[in-house]
Amino acid sequence: MTASVIRAARPPCAARRLSGRVAHIVLAGAAGIVWLVLPGMTINSGTAVALPETRPATATAAQRHDETSPGYLALPLVAVGTAGVLAGYTYVRRTRRARTRTTPGGGPAPPSMPWRSPPPSGELDRCSTQLITLADDWVRTSREELGFAEARFGAAAVEPFARAVREAEAELAAACRMRERYDHGVPEDAAARTQALAGVVGRCEEAGRLLDAEAASFDELRGLERGSREALQVAEARFRELAGRTGAAASTVAGLRERYGPAAVASVTGHVELAKDRLLLATSRLNRAHQSADAGDAAAAARHLRVAEGAVAQIGVFVHGVERLAEELSTAGRLVPAALSGAEADVEAIRRAAESATAQLTAGSPGTPGPGATSRPSPRAGADTAGASGAAPAPVPGASSVAVPVDVAAGELRARVTHADLELAHVRAQPAAGPYDPLDALRRIVRATAPVGARRSGVLSAAEELVARSALAAADDFVGTHRGVVGATARIRLSEAWRLLPADPRTADALARQARELAEQDVRLHGNPSVAGDPSAGATAAVLGGILLGEDPDGGPPACYGGPGTRARRRPKPA
Repeated sequence: MTASVIRAARPPCAARRLSGRVAHIVLAGAAGIVWLVLPGMTINSGTAVALPETRPATATAAQRHDETSPGYLALPLVAVGTAGVLAGYTYVRRTRRARTRTTPGGGPAPPSMPWRSPPPSGELDRCSTQLITLADDWVRTSREELGFAEARFGAAAVEPFARAVREAEAELAAACRMRERYDHGVPEDAAARTQALAGVVGRCEEAGRLLDAEAASFDELRGLERGSREALQVAEARFRELAGRTGAAASTVAGLRERYGPAAVASVTGHVELAKDRLLLATSRLNRAHQSADAGDAAAAARHLRVAEGAVAQIGVFVHGVERLAEELSTAGRLVPAALSGAEADVEAIRRAAESATAQLTAGSPGTPGPGATSRPSPRAGADTAGASGAAPAPVPGASSVAVPVDVAAGELRARVTHADLELAHVRAQPAAGPYDPLDALRRIVRATAPVGARRSGVLSAAEELVARSALAAADDFVGTHRGVVGATARIRLSEAWRLLPADPRTADALARQARELAEQDVRLHGNPSVAGDPSAGATAAVLGGILLGEDPDGGPPACYGGPGTRARRRPKPA
């Protein structure tokens, strides 16, 4: 599919180059024909031609001239044949390369979507979102199985495969960024937008190609189809550890709910129950893996082991999510008083600067700069409240980019300062009122002070980053453990949030919360997948979590390390 799309989106220079090659071949053939005909025209002519008198040539020279005549006939044939062979080779090589290339770096396009002509923009749009979802699944599944291989063989042994996962992640992040810009109308030109969608498709397919290229070597390292005894021991050890931590996580959630209130633990609500569900699935599949191994069916044992490993990996996500939230709430609780004091000090400084600037402006006549109007405004004000000429100042942070009169800007700033005071007062009263969510308190502090231009350094910067990282981790956990039904939009928002985290934590926090909401909507819309014919416990949860691909009534084959060319090869062969 992608090769045709990319060829359709390319400029016509490639067609010109192909036309040039054809012209060269035609010219070479014409020259060869002339070369063949010319000796006959000169030698076989019946008309006598007067030649100047020359010295008689030797017999040897005459004989040599006669012997070279066939050479004049053979050389053009050789030249034309060689040109034809080279042209054919060039055409075949170029066609093969065009069919297999998707992006710089190349990779075969999936055989399931061959387009002989540029697809409609709507079809390309749907294909790009579908491939983002699939590529995200490939990366997440590969990372999970990689963890079990690293636990058995060590980090050095799995480094080539870890590098492939990182490169695939980079391609996926680039695709999500391109799609995010596309959804916001960038670029605007119709042809450029088609190219952007083709680029999204190419990036996703390149991510799959990178993983598929290492899948065979990764399977050789693990050797599950040759025997899974040692891998079973690794999975069972991890299973036993997480089973103990699941019980502790239940107690942790209860303690957090009592100390901070139900709203504080909303992001991990249901984690313990989901972890127990995955424990049932892992128990069933580990037992079946042992039975298959004892029966000598290594392929079935490997298949059941992979399902068990996927369940164990998600148990770890649920349990670690509870433990991480407990640590984040504790850190936030210690940070709230300092962040609140710092924010109040900044808001007070901004209020004094605004009042001083307003007083200076009102001291003079209208339209005339008052005394001290040329003084430098406070750097904490976050806005130019007055200019030396009395003209409209620069816009207040967070306000419209259109310049407004001085008195309007000052009034708006005062209103924002008043609103920040009310928000900070509400946050200060929360601890005395009873259990409260310290992460939400930090978020309110950051949001209240941002519109008035408070400084983003020190304790407020730390609060901003803590809140954003907590929201991102919670959203990422939810998407990963429900990836069987979560769509592309939530994944794109999540990827964009990770990208913005270092430079703009406040926007990253908002995008992460939006991604979590979209993912939850997808889960509510799709519900639990229907799985029949599988006697093992937790098959429905396995499809919901992307552990089983959900392609068959029994849940389908397990997901594994690799891209599109690797996922289906785990399907049991018919008897």
